Amino acid sequence: MARHRTTPEALPTNGPARRRPFRTLGLAGMGALLLGAALLTGEAAERTQTAQADPVSGEAALSAVDAHGQLQVCGLKLCDENGQPIQLTGMSSHGLQWFDHCLTDASLDALADDWNADVLRVSLYIQEGGYETDPRGFTDRVHDLIEEGTRRGLYVIVDWHMLTPGDPNHNTGLALDFFAEIAAAHADKDNVLYEIANEPNGVSWDSIRSYSEQVIPVIREQDPEAVVLVGTRAWSSLGVSEGSDHSEIVADPVDADNIMYVYHFYAASHDGLHFDVFQQAARELPLFVTEFGTQEHTGDGEDDFVSAQAYLDFMAQEQISWVNWNYSDDHRSGAVFEPGTCAAGGPFAGTDALKPAGEWIRDQIRTSGVNGADDTGS
Repeated sequence: MARHRTTPEALPTNGPARRRPFRTLGLAGMGALLLGAALLTGEAAERTQTAQADPVSGEAALSAVDAHGQLQVCGLKLCDENGQPIQLTGMSSHGLQWFDHCLTDASLDALADDWNADVLRVSLYIQEGGYETDPRGFTDRVHDLIEEGTRRGLYVIVDWHMLTPGDPNHNTGLALDFFAEIAAAHADKDNVLYEIANEPNGVSWDSIRSYSEQVIPVIREQDPEAVVLVGTRAWSSLGVSEGSDHSEIVADPVDADNIMYVYHFYAASHDGLHFDVFQQAARELPLFVTEFGTQEHTGDGEDDFVSAQAYLDFMAQEQISWVNWNYSDDHRSGAVFEPGTCAAGGPFAGTDALKPAGEWIRDQIRTSGVNGADDTGS
């Protein structure tokens, strides 16, 4: 979830509503951590090579990671290890401090094998009761989820979900410690991407660029080949929600290679100018949509599947990867499961427990991305 929140004391216990303005560890003990991250059980190692089932034939197919390996940015596109442009499609978790219980063996199996997702975004909130309250505990959980995604052949986006305050420089010290540890522990993997600033807001592009140029070298020192995803101004709207556009990035890009810029949208609120700028930017910048919804910018309200489909059609045409918000049972319409599904242990596969947005996005994932296949069944 991202852009837009109420103050913590006003938040419901199951997470905040979005509030996007709508305009138009230290490293102590690293040796043990690295050893633990490197050791997979026989079952886990076997799962890493486990193929996903084709939704039509039922026959095994290579997972996204097995088929495409280490990703790279080539020109404006996300490419596989052979330099071929690809599009990943998948889901974002909700905040781990609220909905970690929705990320279980059963739900992650469903995401990989029934939804046929290529990518899981792990959303680590920094404030709002997240990382800063328990750096060790939350970091350990991110390690676990990277391993869980790896065993299922998924790409994993590690999302540094800064939101309030909107200046990523508020958390630079925390970010440097966190990404140094995560990158060191998982540098041998081909499937980890780093999203270093979820939704900067109320801050200049210069400040976001400066922050990025401090954090990226820390990741590169440990994991030189990984793709890094850079949040953009105004809740990752490419600046549109604060009266700007992508031209400020084009004029003064982050001084780093193998990066992509992040765009987020909510279809019921962000058509018109937002969509127009997105289309223009896609022809000038490498973009990755790490978060979108079919609802309003609050992550709630009525679904606008027509506007969302226009975005998805364009992203398919341009091979822009995307991740939907969110894989939880939050009461808001943007969460895919009906409330109570996670506590009940599912069902996560099929459509019985899905809200309308969940059923729609499951269909979209099953028929798009590198693991998609034409399919009309449930």
